[in-house]
Amino acid sequence: MASIQQVVLNSRPGKNGEPVAENFRVEVSYLPQDLQEGQVKVCTKFLSVDPYMIDPELVDGHLSYLLGAVGMPGLTALLGVREKGHVTPGANQTMVVSGAGGACGMLAGQIGRLEGCSRVVGICGSDEKCQILVSEIGFDAAINYKKDNVAEKLREYCPAGVDAYFDNVGGDISNTVINQMNPNSHIILCGQISQYNKDVPYPPPLPPPIDVILKKRNIKRERFLVLNYTEKFDVGTVQLSRWLKEGKLKVRETVVKGLENIGAAFESMMKGGNIGKQIVLVSDG
Repeated sequence: MASIQQVVLNSRPGKNGEPVAENFRVEVSYLPQDLQEGQVKVCTKFLSVDPYMIDPELVDGHLSYLLGAVGMPGLTALLGVREKGHVTPGANQTMVVSGAGGACGMLAGQIGRLEGCSRVVGICGSDEKCQILVSEIGFDAAINYKKDNVAEKLREYCPAGVDAYFDNVGGDISNTVINQMNPNSHIILCGQISQYNKDVPYPPPLPPPIDVILKKRNIKRERFLVLNYTEKFDVGTVQLSRWLKEGKLKVRETVVKGLENIGAAFESMMKGGNIGKQIVLVSDG
C-alpha cells in the first residue's frame, strides 16, 4: 500500500469569520500499490488557492459560474478588453467580437460596452446565437458568418469603422474585420480557434495584404495571455461578481450531464455547438 496525504475541511470559520489554517486538516490515506484495469494513478504537482473558494455567494450560488463568467473566461474577457482594447468612455468606439456566442466572446462584448464602447457587434455561427446576442445579451447587432456576407454586414453595422476587435477565431473572418478597422485601432488577440487544428505557429501569420493594412493603419495586434496578469485576478474577480449581481453581466451556459459525455461536449464546443460556456455536470450532489 502506498501512503498519500489529503486535505480535508476540519472546521468552518463561522459567520463573518475569516478562514485560518486550523480550518483544514491533513490526513494520511492509502492506495493499492498495483493498478487494476481501467485505473489511473496521478501525481499532483501544484494546487491553486483563490479567493472564490471561500464564498459561493460570489456568484449567488451558481457554482458553475466560477468556471465561466467569474472564472478564467470572464477574467480573459475583462483583462483582454482592459489591457489590449484601449477602450475610452465617451469616444464613440465600436467593438467587434468574433466567436461571440462562446463563453469568452459573449462576455467580452458585454464588458466592452460596460467599459465604454458605444457600439458592440458580434460574429457567430447561427441565427439562434445572433438572436440571443441581440435580444438577451445586449449586442447592437450580430452576424451569422455561415450565411451572411460578413464584409457587407460589417459596413452596415459598423458605419464608423471598427476601433477594437476581440479576436477569438482568426482566419478569413478576422481578415475581413481587419479590412474595416480604423487607423490606430486595436486587436485583442485572444484566440484563433479556426487555426487550432492546422500545423501553423501561434499566432498564425497574416496574409501579406492584411499585414500591410496593419502597418499602414498602425493597428496594434499583440498576443494576449491572461496568465500574464495574475496580479489583477483578485480585483477582476470582484468586478465580474459585482456586475453579475447587479444584472449588468448576462450569462448563458450549455450544460451536458454525465462525465462519460465530456468527449462529446468538447467536440461540440470546438464545432460551435455551445451557447455561452460549455459545462459538464458530473454530479448534482
